[in-house]
Amino acid sequence: MALQLDVERVRAQFPALGRTYRGQQVVYFDGPGGSQVCQAAIDAVSHYMSSGGANLHGVFPTSVETEALLAQTRHSVGCLLNAAEEEVAFGPNMTTLTFAISRALAREWQPGDEIIVTELDHRANVDPWRRAAEDKGVVVKWLTVHPTTLTLNVDELDELLTPRTRVVAVGLASNAVGTVTDVRAIADKAHAVGAWVAVDAVHAAPHIPIDRDALGADILLCSAYKFFAPHVGIAAIRRDLFEALDVYKLDPAPSFIPDKLETGTQNHAGIAGVGAAISYLSTLGEGPTLREKLVSALETIEAYEDTLAWRMREGIRELPGVHLYAAPHSIRKTPTIAFTVDGVPSREVCRRMVDDYGLFIADGDFYATTLAHKLGVQASGGFVRAGLAPYNTNLEVDAFLDALARVVSSLR
Repeated sequence: MALQLDVERVRAQFPALGRTYRGQQVVYFDGPGGSQVCQAAIDAVSHYMSSGGANLHGVFPTSVETEALLAQTRHSVGCLLNAAEEEVAFGPNMTTLTFAISRALAREWQPGDEIIVTELDHRANVDPWRRAAEDKGVVVKWLTVHPTTLTLNVDELDELLTPRTRVVAVGLASNAVGTVTDVRAIADKAHAVGAWVAVDAVHAAPHIPIDRDALGADILLCSAYKFFAPHVGIAAIRRDLFEALDVYKLDPAPSFIPDKLETGTQNHAGIAGVGAAISYLSTLGEGPTLREKLVSALETIEAYEDTLAWRMREGIRELPGVHLYAAPHSIRKTPTIAFTVDGVPSREVCRRMVDDYGLFIADGDFYATTLAHKLGVQASGGFVRAGLAPYNTNLEVDAFLDALARVVSSLR
């Protein structure tokens, strides 16, 4: 049974929540684009920089301390994702890491090989694979999304997969509409034909417990700026694949994992913030190990956010002229709510919400361009998207619904 989230305790750890705009208290519903940063992460970044940072492999204290910091943060990330710490690599962001991994894997591809990407995904888990496929003469196949249920048509894999399929790239959760995909079912089918499975967990990581191996992911990627930390990309790659991966790197750079994927000097101060954010996250759960505390914390967050998301979705459904894009009630979802207003550009809705009420929401396709085109929302400027985080409250949701009703009434 999940713990009860003490939201006021959580809010006290996010100094950005005290911001005002045009004399109004700001409300952050832009979490899907990046969460606010917790005080522990801010302090860790500041401490690292003020104590003296350094590059690696030196005998002097700041270099030794930096290496220890990276090792400790790898351990923490491994606990978050259920991966060994040596399987965890850092980078500028998930997109850059995915391009590096796709290029490396593609070195072994032959013309006529195949990859599969999906219509539900953010393009960061589509285009790095598609570009690599184009370079090598590899066939790109698409797993389609059902336009009503907003779920992937997984049964299509029985026809799409062949012995020449090299990679299946799939998102754990949609950053646009929140649908959580049954990745394990996809991975089992992919592995049966010898394909690797690359999972984009960027949007899922702040909201649900993640177990890379239980998902059947060979490559799992996420970004720490989605879960209360600075901008750092993370890849957790299965050891056998990682060790065989022929990455593009400088000749003198390490050839062992995980260092061989980490081209150039990493963002050490940011990585300090990642470790601190995970440590903070663990305080919201319970258990004898860091892994168990993190799983408990994310179960607690998911239960809390689900109640807020249900309240927001049901309120939106009652508004005339507003179209909600959400999977059916029975489908697991992150607390990401996408909608459009008939006849009103999505940007204008966002502008009125922030200028008149201090509510930060976003508009666009959010790089889920295939889904946006399929749903026909591009003409209005894409979706309006509001996302919830554990620092949001019922009162904020009610304020959002009241403001949206006023804005819609005035614009239509």
